[in-house]
Amino acid sequence: MATKKKTENKPAEWMYEIVRRPIVTEKSAIGAQHNQITLEVSLAATKPEIRAAVETLFGVKVTAVNTLRQKGKTKFFRGRKAIRGDMKKAIVSLAEGQAIDFGQAK
Repeated sequence: MATKKKTENKPAEWMYEIVRRPIVTEKSAIGAQHNQITLEVSLAATKPEIRAAVETLFGVKVTAVNTLRQKGKTKFFRGRKAIRGDMKKAIVSLAEGQAIDFGQAK
């Protein structure tokens, strides 16, 4: 049986490295109607770390965290082939009545 790891108490600067930026798309706007926010997070971040960072930085109650890794696309820059970096997205479900204003973080 898997054991549950506890997240250590880490400084707020570390939490700003976990949560990079909100992702604003049509799909994330639909999720926002259902108390879900979509964030770009660090590739090394785990679900408990993401939960702790969002609850600490924004002062909200998180009910669930879903994550996905998106591979970087191959693109051409000035006639040369290059690969964009990989990214990790987190879809965070908030408790009823909770909301996040991205203009204000603690």
